Amino acid sequence: MFKAYKYRIYPNKEQKEFLEKTFGCVRFYWNKALEIKLSVFRENTGKPREERKPIPEVLPASLKKDYPFLKEVDSLALANAQLSLEKAFKEFLKGKKGMPKFKRKKARQSYTTNNVSNSIRVDFEEGTIRLPKIGEVKVKLHRTFSGIVKSVTIERTTTGKYFASILVEGQLQENIQLPTDKICGIDLGLKDFAVIVDSEGNIQKISHPKWITKIEKRIGREQRKLSRKQEGSKNREKQRIKLARLHEKLRNQREDFLHKLSKAIISENQAVVVEGLNVKGLLYN
Repeated sequence: MFKAYKYRIYPNKEQKEFLEKTFGCVRFYWNKALEIKLSVFRENTGKPREERKPIPEVLPASLKKDYPFLKEVDSLALANAQLSLEKAFKEFLKGKKGMPKFKRKKARQSYTTNNVSNSIRVDFEEGTIRLPKIGEVKVKLHRTFSGIVKSVTIERTTTGKYFASILVEGQLQENIQLPTDKICGIDLGLKDFAVIVDSEGNIQKISHPKWITKIEKRIGREQRKLSRKQEGSKNREKQRIKLARLHEKLRNQREDFLHKLSKAIISENQAVVVEGLNVKGLLYN
């Protein structure tokens, strides 16, 4: 069984510089490889199938000769970026998802690396995590885990915070209390966030959280302030960070609300039935 644990990390100045270099190289590889793929894809548009060129796999090694700075960062970060791009582009070609987007410098940044020969280690006593090519980084370990560390994803949010999501392989917990034989149906709506009806006929209405509207109004005000700031000024950057923090707060509170609600539902029911709507779209509108 795989489970991810997310912790906030506190890199020092030198470590931040290396993380930013890695983010930059991963972003550069993604954008360059995507540019090459899209060039061939557009060239194939309108041609008979037998005349189309195969979409190339752009290996990180093939770019390192022309762009030697790619050699300075964790090679597994680039390898994982390649795997992610290949998967995203294949799903695009199959019509399952939209066209992969180019990565922006000011957006959320992340990269994933793998645990090879114990290159990733967590020390709960010292409060550190060892990362490839970086070394020991301070981390806030608010909970422990046991198992084999498979990989770690390092993220920098738009507000400048750093996080490590550690993927751990462990044994399935025994003596887990299973839910009862109850079954429930969930109807997502506009008036109420959701209406839950169980197999015994009990109806539970989940209201829309009031804090969503309150934060969205603040976001609207701060967005208008941002639009009035001069492009490239320090005041605009300060306002951008302030707005990003509000978006981050809304996202965190929404995820917390959904996590607690879903945990309560699955702990009380053996099966859950949901209507066939665009649930993701409803949740974020």
